[in-house]
Amino acid sequence: MVMGNSQLWSPWVIEDIHAKAELGRYRIRGFSTFQKLTHFDDLTFLSTGLTRFPLEGYKERCNTRTVIGARYAENPLVLETPIYITGMSYGALSANAKTALGKAATIAGTASCTGDGGQSEGERNAAEKLIYQVLPSRYGFNPHHLMQAQAIEIVVGQGAKPGTGGILMGVKVLDNIADMRDLPRGIDQRSPTRHPDWLGPDDLAVKIEQLREATDWRIPIHVKLPACRVSDDVKLAAKAGADAIVVDGMQAGTGASAEALLDYSGIPTVPAIVMAREALRELGLYGKVSLIASGGIRSGSDVAKALALGADACAIGIAALLALNRRSERKIKKKQ
Repeated sequence: MVMGNSQLWSPWVIEDIHAKAELGRYRIRGFSTFQKLTHFDDLTFLSTGLTRFPLEGYKERCNTRTVIGARYAENPLVLETPIYITGMSYGALSANAKTALGKAATIAGTASCTGDGGQSEGERNAAEKLIYQVLPSRYGFNPHHLMQAQAIEIVVGQGAKPGTGGILMGVKVLDNIADMRDLPRGIDQRSPTRHPDWLGPDDLAVKIEQLREATDWRIPIHVKLPACRVSDDVKLAAKAGADAIVVDGMQAGTGASAEALLDYSGIPTVPAIVMAREALRELGLYGKVSLIASGGIRSGSDVAKALALGADACAIGIAALLALNRRSERKIKKKQ
């Protein structure tokens, strides 16, 4: 009774200790943080009154077309809606899921992103616009696939696991996944956290230049940052020559990460957007370097708030998977 009412030793804290004692390590799970954090629900819109004219839906047109990465790229990424599907690896997701997300992105006039582990053939065929991720692991990296992309995203880190590499459970490292990544079958894999060919911002500038040369300056190059030291990191990425910067807040989801990282690392998405916006403004690059927000974005209202805070576009992950799961459930019920 006394233990159950304790704020320090709550039932879930005790259960967590028991679970870690059984495992012999910290717990690893997917999804997102379980912490109560500042999020988009804490913001409201200031609508119109006498000071602002409201728009008439039948008179004025709202255009959601968005151009990403026009700083240096000859062919910037043009999205009909400022929401694209974030990088989720082929391996963490099935081939069918990656293909379905590519189809969904094409129908919506937006883009899908490869994630770690290389390019899924199904997703490439289904997605009219595909963002190719370059990660520290280089799993499945193929320069020929890189040349087919409509944008490149260099991943410095993720909001769900800042400062560490990715985790892929052994049960998923099977058959063609193992072959694509050149990994032993059935063995848990922890991806490296640092890129093998560059370390700091000066090296990043060289890497961006190499990728531009490899793609003939055709497509934009994004840099994805975990929301930690946002102001300084954004400034360094912008000075290194990024066309767009993705800021991934600590509400970002993952296939697998340590709970200590999910719940106690990084800063929330909302303040991260503001800090990134101000960092670009200080450099005189706000509006020139595209700013993309990701991490815990669930709805059109969240996207609208992120745009109002200063983002140019948003990336979604878990929301797309939940929608995909619902469609799959309906198809199964119809077959039954």
